[in-house]
Amino acid sequence: MNEDAKTKASLPLIAITMGDVAGVGPEVVAAAVTSDEVLNLCRPVVIGDPVLLDRAAKLIDKQLVIKIVQDLSELQNCDSNAAIPCWNPTSAKTENVSIGKIDAEAGQAAYDWLIAATDAALAGEIDGIVTAPLNKAALHLAGHHYPGHTEILAERCGVSDFAMMLYLPEREVVKGPHGLGVAHVTLHTSIASVPELLNSTSIQEKIHLVDSFLKRIGCAAPRVGVCALNPHGGEGGLFGNEEAELIAPAVALAKLRDVQASGPFPADTLLQQAVSGKYDGIVAMYHDQGHIALKLIAFQKAVNVTLGLPIVRTSPSHGTAFDIAWQNKVESAGMISAIRIAVELSKTK
Repeated sequence: MNEDAKTKASLPLIAITMGDVAGVGPEVVAAAVTSDEVLNLCRPVVIGDPVLLDRAAKLIDKQLVIKIVQDLSELQNCDSNAAIPCWNPTSAKTENVSIGKIDAEAGQAAYDWLIAATDAALAGEIDGIVTAPLNKAALHLAGHHYPGHTEILAERCGVSDFAMMLYLPEREVVKGPHGLGVAHVTLHTSIASVPELLNSTSIQEKIHLVDSFLKRIGCAAPRVGVCALNPHGGEGGLFGNEEAELIAPAVALAKLRDVQASGPFPADTLLQQAVSGKYDGIVAMYHDQGHIALKLIAFQKAVNVTLGLPIVRTSPSHGTAFDIAWQNKVESAGMISAIRIAVELSKTK
């Protein structure tokens, strides 16, 4: 093996799932695996349909040679950038899925590819997973009643303490030296159900997960801000008492365990301060409380990271984008950022 091949073989092996093929997944995956940046960072293997991968590459005018593999053990022989390995561990029929439509076959395939990638990561066959978006309605139509990737991954990995984080590494957007991570105590649920789902234990768990993640990426003493649930932090109980009864006790306990946590603070001012560099991480009480702020300032650059898993999993922050699917209109920056963060995390898992 020559020196270039040895260097390539030493790079982390990152599996990229194709997601829902009725959406933009195949296009962003094809764009990413033909990117020089990605090929210099890792050895990518696509878990998805090789016919659609080839079709997507042609659509976006990228040269792509695909090596179809039947088992991940075959990847030991893929020591160059000449071909991108593609593994399709599903019996779902995806080649004729209607573009931009909710389809049970697409939902089943997305589920099968995710499970195969997760199991491979748990077995140590790959170093990390990056997932293209799936469609939750298609997932449900296929008989898999999960709110999204995060809950499937947590169940498959057998963990109960986990969180979704949007992580923004871009220093030109946020002023903190280690970027900004925003995790959520509750995930895909109705706004009406949020108060009853909150408790001090889950809030404290999320504070610790954020602290652990930030230390893992090189932030020695993370500053973690915790959002209030209610406007103005509840105004001393006028707008609700969750701050005093649930959130403040969780922050106090985290401090006793040597986490630099503070709060609860009104979310609008806290997130503005975090973007300005006062905090390295934020714990939000519900999905949109954290998502809206980060997507507003850096939609294509934020990376979704699942915290609390024994494996590495990241994804771009955008969805399936059925409205622009298979039109060569999608940007691949989010997928490339997700791969970059997965590579970084794979070195410290």
